[in-house]
Amino acid sequence: MNGGPNLPRSPLARFQGSQVDVDEQKRNGWNRHGILVVSHDDNRLSWPERELVKQLGDRLYGQNRRKGVCHA
Repeated sequence: MNGGPNLPRSPLARFQGSQVDVDEQKRNGWNRHGILVVSHDDNRLSWPERELVKQLGDRLYGQNRRKGVCHA
């Protein structure tokens, strides 16, 4: 036998895309739908901008993020 065992192939494999460019997806979401995805610790933001993101997140979704509560 050459190499290792053959991995099972799914009929859905042809629909599986290549690597997703996350920043491109975020850009498209903003430009097409007005949806903004930003991390509160994104180093491209200044301190006041990061604080604004934190305040918006807390206002819209509550402060559980800082209390260690996980919503999985």
